[in-house]
Amino acid sequence: QVQLAESGGGLVQAGGSLRLSCAASGRTFSRCTMGWFRQAPGKEREFVSLITWSGDSTYYADSVKGRFTISRDNAKNTLNLQMNSLKPEDTAVYYCAADRDLVARVSPDEYDYWGQGTQVTVSS
Repeated sequence: QVQLAESGGGLVQAGGSLRLSCAASGRTFSRCTMGWFRQAPGKEREFVSLITWSGDSTYYADSVKGRFTISRDNAKNTLNLQMNSLKPEDTAVYYCAADRDLVARVSPDEYDYWGQGTQVTVSS
């Protein structure tokens, strides 16, 4: 079992930055692929970024590549998402998620555990 709790969301102007964090509890965090997803009103939940269990590999949606950076600290059971050059279209609820399988997958259906989400609002 992995419990996840996001923090760090808020309101920011376009061009600004936010850093999201996800605190995980449970002994299996270090063996999970971790991902960030987001969901805007009226839209489906979409992939943002993931990091493999070792942290050696990361993947990004094209829409955030070059602006967002994912990282993890397995010793502290934390996952982070540094978001720079934010745009109004980044506005959404952001979720962290854990996939027990040691593969990199972008479909939210493949993830086993989810946090409650944190709101990010980017004003123009």
